[in-house]
Amino acid sequence: TVLEAKKDMESLYPMDRLLCGDVGYGKTEVAMRAAFKCVMDNKQVVFLVPTTILAEQHYQNFKKRLASFPVRVEMLSRFKTPCEQKAIIEGVSLGRVDIVIGTHRLLSSDIHFKDLGLVIIDEEQRFGVKAKEKLKEMRALVDVLTLTATPIPRTLYMSLMGAKDISCINTPPENRIAIETHVVEYDKALLSQAIERELKRKGQVYFVHNRVEDIEEVKEEVVRLCREEPRVEHAHGQMSSRILEKIMVDFLNNRIDVLVSTTIIESGIDVPNANTIIVNNADCFGLADLHQLRGRVGRFTRKAYAYFVINQHKPLTPEARKRLEAIHEYSELGSGFKIAMEDLEIRGACNLLGVQQHGHIAAVGFDLYCQLLSDAIEDLKTKQSGTEKSDEISLPPVSLPAVD
Repeated sequence: TVLEAKKDMESLYPMDRLLCGDVGYGKTEVAMRAAFKCVMDNKQVVFLVPTTILAEQHYQNFKKRLASFPVRVEMLSRFKTPCEQKAIIEGVSLGRVDIVIGTHRLLSSDIHFKDLGLVIIDEEQRFGVKAKEKLKEMRALVDVLTLTATPIPRTLYMSLMGAKDISCINTPPENRIAIETHVVEYDKALLSQAIERELKRKGQVYFVHNRVEDIEEVKEEVVRLCREEPRVEHAHGQMSSRILEKIMVDFLNNRIDVLVSTTIIESGIDVPNANTIIVNNADCFGLADLHQLRGRVGRFTRKAYAYFVINQHKPLTPEARKRLEAIHEYSELGSGFKIAMEDLEIRGACNLLGVQQHGHIAAVGFDLYCQLLSDAIEDLKTKQSGTEKSDEISLPPVSLPAVD
């Protein structure tokens, strides 16, 4: 996988590669090596992530890994003060910053790069098409590496049809154990048992409730579920950056037993001691979200448990039932790609030339659309290979633009 990315970076044409690997399978390692190669070629790297917490984690990992090299790594997010942000933006525009890691803040109009060479997008399903196309517009010949465990239907379909290169990491880390997955109705006794079992083995618990309005009430309910009073905190994206950062550091350092949180913990957070996750109102989440949340636990060698809780008084829609059946069925190691394929089947292939990331092409009929797309891609590939064989100077192929 690393060699494929490096080969793309050395080719005449800009890289547009999708790296698909399950949660915790080492996608960040591939990204680090690609970023290092880019910096050694005197180019700048952008690492776009969906949350400030994940940006902070990647920033610390990159700093630690590249400490012995003359590479300047910076992070741009709301955790930085306006003064710090101004200094980083200036460093980026002057070429003093080699690798910048950040959230949507990197898409702002005041960000300018001296010589951008590589864009890495982590958890691409969390970004809209417009956001990703904006990054590509920063430079005509920029390499793009997209990391995901569960690609959105649009990206997956483009990869399967040959419009985008794809690499898959299929080998799980050594001694990794599959997560035991349960889809259950809300039952206080069951949830109490699940939490206490984890706390008895000195572990930690995620309790995901994606409504800020009543998250504090849910926190009190979690405290009542346990016979012994655990250390419970709540976290959500509307908190001040200082408080949120302190809570996450406390959870990472095992000073919190149960973290009641919104989906801000969904992407990439690594807490080795947290091996039980309870997702409240699981029928309201997308299939990729459910898989990402499950991936917060079981990242090392301990047996992990995931409970997807539904309201017994609320009827499930047919789509929600399909999603929950899929997340229960595909619980073995390396099931992310199968879940993405299931998502493609449930949500439809997409509008490849527009900004929709899902949906069926009703205008010309799905089968005809697929045939037309396949023929167009094959034609482009034939012309490209013919150009490479000739003695003339080869130009980059024309890519299909996004239509607003």
